[in-house]
Amino acid sequence: MFRLNRVVKSLFAAICLLLIAFTFTTTTSYAATQELYLGGFPAGFILNTKTVEVVGICDILSDEGIANPARQCGIGTGDIIAEVNGIEVTSASQLNELINEDFKQFELTIIRQGQRQKVDITPVKDKSTGKNKLGLLVKDSLNGIGTVTYVDRTSGKFGSLGHPVADSLGNLTKIHGGSLYSCSIYNVKKGLRGNPGELKGIFDNSNSYGTIEVNCNCGIFGRVNNSFDYSFLKKVKCGSVDDVKIGKASIYTTLDGNQPQEYEISIIKTDKTNKDNRNYVIKIDDSRLIEQSGGIVQGMSGSPIIQDGKLIGAVTHVFINDPTRGYGISVENMLASF
Repeated sequence: MFRLNRVVKSLFAAICLLLIAFTFTTTTSYAATQELYLGGFPAGFILNTKTVEVVGICDILSDEGIANPARQCGIGTGDIIAEVNGIEVTSASQLNELINEDFKQFELTIIRQGQRQKVDITPVKDKSTGKNKLGLLVKDSLNGIGTVTYVDRTSGKFGSLGHPVADSLGNLTKIHGGSLYSCSIYNVKKGLRGNPGELKGIFDNSNSYGTIEVNCNCGIFGRVNNSFDYSFLKKVKCGSVDDVKIGKASIYTTLDGNQPQEYEISIIKTDKTNKDNRNYVIKIDDSRLIEQSGGIVQGMSGSPIIQDGKLIGAVTHVFINDPTRGYGISVENMLASF
């Protein structure tokens, strides 16, 4: 599951995640007249990243015995393999191809805690495969669960999360595509003051909803498959933040299975021009939601916010000192992003 990468003042991102400051604008009439299919259902996200991260060190059995070039060079978990002999590395398969070229020694550029450094490394041949190995376990993708906010049937576009996926330093994670899958929530870790909760779910790799194209400060966006089933979704109009009233509203989110439920909330404050897309301060009022989850939890990011029957935004963050309160992004900002 996506995990939080940092605390932003007194806030936790509800699924992962962190803010990068950009500003997007859109016309009020566009959002106010557009009709979308309401989300609130969970989904499994697999993001193909443009970085290759070391997640483990493993010994290699060669003809000369057991060896580990990576350990000898001081490479460790968390390091990013950025280049091999000056060539940028963007996937695990590319890394394997490069280190099997006809060189005895390779120069790796690694990134450690934001700092670049070069190391020389001599791979060894794996006795069973005959391939060069460095003694590294690496990953080039991220996966987790989140909530889809809306789907536009006309274009096939979907929006989700309402905030970006970022690395441990708060930098926006660069991606080159990804996939969206069916997901079912099986448990909820209840949120407490100072200890955010979490939705726990399983996603089905055999049931693809669509493809992921964009990870930006307003969320994750992409397109659903032509075969996507809209029959279980409700069609709604979009509302402008200018028309949002302080007071009663609701969110659609899923705490069990894959069917969203409506829960009562209040809009406490609006801020159309907030640079971090914190356009709403919301409070969970529904006793059912508070009893089951404690309020807003990780995995709930992207849950659509409804007022007067119109989609006005999505849940993005929870206050770490009060899980019943959090922030939301306007649907106008999300629509302007993709």
